[in-house]
Amino acid sequence: MVVLVLAFAGISVAMTQTTVIPLVPMLPGLLHASAADTAWAVTATLLAGAVATPVVGRLGDMYGKRRMLLLSLVMLVLGSVVCGLSASLPMIVVGRIMQGLSSGVIALGISIMRDELPADRLGSATSLMSASLGVGGALGLPAAAFLAERTDWHVLFWTSAVLGALAGVLVLRLVPESPVRAGGRFDPIGALGLSAGLICLLLVVSKGANWGWSSAITLGLAAAAAVVFGAWGWWELRIAEPLVDLRTLARRQVLLTNIASAVFGFAMFAQSLVFPQVLQLPTGTGYGLGQTMLAVGIVMAPSGLVMMAMSPVSARISRLRGPKVTLMVGAVVVAAGYGLGVVLMAEVWQLILVSSVIGAGIGLAYGAMPALIMAAVPVSETAAANSLNTLMRSIGTSVSSAVAGAVLAQLTIDFGPATVPSQTGFQVIMGIGSLAAVAALSIAAFLPREEQPVEAVLVTARAAR
Repeated sequence: MVVLVLAFAGISVAMTQTTVIPLVPMLPGLLHASAADTAWAVTATLLAGAVATPVVGRLGDMYGKRRMLLLSLVMLVLGSVVCGLSASLPMIVVGRIMQGLSSGVIALGISIMRDELPADRLGSATSLMSASLGVGGALGLPAAAFLAERTDWHVLFWTSAVLGALAGVLVLRLVPESPVRAGGRFDPIGALGLSAGLICLLLVVSKGANWGWSSAITLGLAAAAAVVFGAWGWWELRIAEPLVDLRTLARRQVLLTNIASAVFGFAMFAQSLVFPQVLQLPTGTGYGLGQTMLAVGIVMAPSGLVMMAMSPVSARISRLRGPKVTLMVGAVVVAAGYGLGVVLMAEVWQLILVSSVIGAGIGLAYGAMPALIMAAVPVSETAAANSLNTLMRSIGTSVSSAVAGAVLAQLTIDFGPATVPSQTGFQVIMGIGSLAAVAALSIAAFLPREEQPVEAVLVTARAAR
């Protein structure tokens, strides 16, 4: 029951990331604002999630993971209510920021599982929880598209509020508080420094194409990110109780897993940038399929279901051969899926097949990452380490969006009075996705041969308790 409740909470939070996608083309008319301004409804959630995830993880280690999980779900509900009541862009942005502050739920859920579950359940449970990020996103898109086409757009946010409230009640009733605490003092300077650096970095990645990569604001933010991260790193190494233990983060297994996570985040998001456009472009282009947004959601949904189905498979491979092998197998499957996508893009069933293969590989890999992280960090740093791993995936998706936008802006064709991305542009992105998966495979190959088994991790956790 604990596993089901935590997975439901993770899926509920992940769905908020796709809730607004069907509304993006409509928001300028609904809110009487420009498209550039309404894009902040998406960017604000990204920035808030990046800031909240590592901070909430550290607070969970210190003051209780369940407590911070409930606080995150409260922010999800409050943010959804604000959006549900909104009639202007500022209110939408405020609500989306509050929704973004709930992004640490998945990392906190994995950490609770480490503390509470028996060894024979931990692998499959953490695989399912880790995959809930993709599952929620894939399932949320068709649901959001259906509601956006048939109801008032505010219903999307009221639905998120109901799901978040239900998840909160279930957590309150059925999930115990972990007795494993790190103690110590919170590092406010480290939190502010990390937040400032991440905001500068992600603004460059997400807005650089619109502002111009050589513009003063883009270059200034990039320079600010470099300076802030440098100062932040010096501070974290200097104090006794840092927000992020950089010495632990520099361990070979943790470092390589986090780098692989960022690359996988890139690969996971690439298909989400290609398939919706291919499906919705007019058939007159010669490669567009002329489908509705609802059809897009239906095509993408099987990918999330496959991720969920692969969770026990990922756990079994990790138990028999180790999570390093599972991560490498996942990378191979993702690379193969994107390779298929380069040539299979002419029919709806082909896109369903390709997205399902990619989803299978992501389900395998995402299930292995928490096991690799938890085997290399102390029990008292579980939530913080998992939160940083989740953050690395988010950074990967942000970079993926920027790269895809740059490619599609260069490779275009004229279709009537409009300029649209070319088929070659879509194929190039699929090829880049395949290369990213190969890069993740290469990184995973350098992970240590011997990982601490899950059973040993659980023994350590029980001893700490």
